[in-house]
Amino acid sequence: MSQKKRLPLKQLIAALVFLAAALTLASFTPSIEVAWVTAILLLTIYLFAFEIVEVDVAAVSIMVLLGLTELLAPFMGLDKGLVDNQRLFDGFSSNAVISIIAVMIIGAGLDRTGIMTKVAAFILRIGGTTEKRIIPIISGTVGFISSFMQNVGAAALFLPVVSRISARSGIPMSRLLMPMGFCAILGGTVTMVGSSPLILLNDLILTSNQTLPPDQQMETWGLFSVTPVGVVLVLTGIAYFVLAGRWVLPAVPVEKSGTTASSTMDYLHNVYGIDYDLYEVVVPEGSPLVGKKLDDVETAYAIRVIATKQPGQETRVGPNTIARDTEFAPGMVLGIVASEEHLNHFVEKYGLKKRDALRTFAEDLAATKAGIAEIVIPPGSNLIGKSARDVWMRKTYGIAMIALHRGGKTMGEGEDIRNIPLQAGDTLVVHTRWDALARLEKNPDFVVVTTEYPHEEERPHKLGWAILFFSIALFLVLFTDIRLSVALLTGAIGMVLAGVLSMEEAYRAVSWKTVFLLASLIPLGLAVETSGTAKWIAEQTLSVVGDMPVWVIQAAIAALATFFTLVMSNVGATVLLVPLAVNIALGVGADPALFALTVAISTSNSFLIPTHQVNALIMGPGGYRVADFMRAGGIMTLLFLVVSLTMMNLIF
Repeated sequence: MSQKKRLPLKQLIAALVFLAAALTLASFTPSIEVAWVTAILLLTIYLFAFEIVEVDVAAVSIMVLLGLTELLAPFMGLDKGLVDNQRLFDGFSSNAVISIIAVMIIGAGLDRTGIMTKVAAFILRIGGTTEKRIIPIISGTVGFISSFMQNVGAAALFLPVVSRISARSGIPMSRLLMPMGFCAILGGTVTMVGSSPLILLNDLILTSNQTLPPDQQMETWGLFSVTPVGVVLVLTGIAYFVLAGRWVLPAVPVEKSGTTASSTMDYLHNVYGIDYDLYEVVVPEGSPLVGKKLDDVETAYAIRVIATKQPGQETRVGPNTIARDTEFAPGMVLGIVASEEHLNHFVEKYGLKKRDALRTFAEDLAATKAGIAEIVIPPGSNLIGKSARDVWMRKTYGIAMIALHRGGKTMGEGEDIRNIPLQAGDTLVVHTRWDALARLEKNPDFVVVTTEYPHEEERPHKLGWAILFFSIALFLVLFTDIRLSVALLTGAIGMVLAGVLSMEEAYRAVSWKTVFLLASLIPLGLAVETSGTAKWIAEQTLSVVGDMPVWVIQAAIAALATFFTLVMSNVGATVLLVPLAVNIALGVGADPALFALTVAISTSNSFLIPTHQVNALIMGPGGYRVADFMRAGGIMTLLFLVVSLTMMNLIF
């Protein structure tokens, strides 16, 4: 409760500080246009850093605000709006945005073919069960995959692979997930389509060129221009964990990782310290339980009803069957997950009949059809901020939550876990039917960690088509002058036409939050550049560091980008800092394209705290704490700065 009171106070104080900064800067700016753009810049940073609203909502709000300046110009002391309304929505048709959409669809198409399962089998075949052999193979593979698709998508695709490798090799997931996650982020620097900032970079360079004289025009970067830098960064990350993993990874490993169909209850005990089992009880005539609802007793007695059967009716298990308002009736048979102690207390209290073994649900709840699963709430999930009760999780999705793991702590039955709002990175331990779990793998609101449960691969017969159209897209990117967005969309639509995935699945594969965030920030970058704000900020920065060596100025820009990406989106940091870096480079006689590239690469330097989507994704399954990221990520942050700056200056 006290935390809820403190947070608005912090936001209010921060708002006053940002307002004071805006008013102070307004007295120094060379024009009223620059003053207003600077104020909107500070507002954007404030909204992002303190998460007043969702980042995509903040970005769209800023875009709308820029559009309204055309109407409000007379009241703002302006001759015209800060951005021409005819160009306000250009971001939605930009090369960068369309390319990101296509990359997401291609990644989803590859996932539908079951290729990740083949990757896991291959890694185990050549890596065995040795940690120092498996880490380089996993991390290198993810680094390669994330060089051609969004790094959070690569990490999400590979999370079940790591779980399977962990279960079969005996290596705890805590020893594998952080190297995998960090290398997924690093892999985004290997090609110009590996991360949103690099995809966006060429568009930002072309925007900057519009205001530069012909002799200062910058060339755009090619697909593999950054590959030498990115490859060395990935190799550095792998070497770091191989050599220093024993010290920087969590000291107390999880005993066992990865859930399988045959080890569900043992897994709960070994990993979460919960001694649950599956029981079958009967509600007799005259029991005081008759007429009550599930919601009246489940939390109070720390039990979870996962199956019911009324006399003369079919068993009810899975989605759209059991809900918290289900009433107990005479003769009803209940399938319950609970500890023996809690179950006995419940049975004694209401005079129930406990069976020695499963009879009614022997088939429906057999290990081949149902069991314990782990599910992670990913960044961008629509369930964030909602509780299990809010979404009627058991009825809607067919998953009965029996434990919630967050920040190194496991909460079980009796701790009102279904009223706790979900957060990105939460691990839900649930009992579910395997067919319901298979459907959840298609739902972007969940990442299913559990592996090796009985289910069919989705479309392995489409693997050839998926590889064919991926190769076609790659060929067009590499060997033709066709636009990147057109080349990638060729591969994406080819997968749809070949039936690798349906158009509905393609729509679901796109993170529209990312699309709106990116497209809505592009007008802000345009305003910063065309109003002269970027040039003015560059001049002020040069007055402080202008006499220093060029490499020191470049390092300062890299450090600034690293800081920005920890407190706001990497896309937002890139849009804000690239125009600044270009103007600083021109002021000191350096290569402006190289300084712009420094920003786009440095926005991937996000390891220190779990604010990056990839880090949030792996935090729950790996059992990591913030301190684990600070310990391992602090050193990785410094290595990233040193290696990236050294390689960029050697290569370019």
